[in-house]
Amino acid sequence: MNNQVFERKWSDYYQAVEGRPPRETLLMALEKFEEPQFAVDLGCGDGRDTVELLKRGWRVLGIDGEAEAIARLRSRPYIDFNRLETRVMRFQDLVLPKSVDLINASFCLPFCPPEHFSDLWNKIVSALQVGGRFCGQFFGDRDSWATYPNMSHHTRSQVEELLQPFTVEVLQEEQHPGTTALGEQKYWHIFHIVACKKSINSNHDI
Repeated sequence: MNNQVFERKWSDYYQAVEGRPPRETLLMALEKFEEPQFAVDLGCGDGRDTVELLKRGWRVLGIDGEAEAIARLRSRPYIDFNRLETRVMRFQDLVLPKSVDLINASFCLPFCPPEHFSDLWNKIVSALQVGGRFCGQFFGDRDSWATYPNMSHHTRSQVEELLQPFTVEVLQEEQHPGTTALGEQKYWHIFHIVACKKSINSNHDI
């Protein structure tokens, strides 16, 4: 096991991804809603997904653990602050509102330390109302960052277990060598997910 913890220079990352379009999993989830509602953008970064939600008329709570991310989001042009609330909050301290219609977590959940992941996921599931959706990514166990002890990675069976409270609408598994936004060599193992929360009485298989 690698004892070296993962560290990211977030300022460099925000600079590298500036101007990129919203994530595909968010767009796929938004297609399934008939009208704009209330979303939490978890790990919102500089707001590539938040901005898309606002453009479509959604009310959005943007949450990120980095104050710089929230500052970059709030400095973007054409932000409707009547429909946007932001919070600087780390995963282990996360407090979510009730009855959320969509929780978007684009490429952020793997950065939750493993000892806090179960609690984080339970908060996400609890915050979503029945018929609400989760969209985002998990990193798989064959991802090259899986050796870092402060990151959370999952096997496919573990992902399927986590998604038991949901009707899974998209579950795409991706594996290939590539590079990060900062140009680092990396083997990617990713699960892309869109899932709709089932009623408590529902016992359908995913």
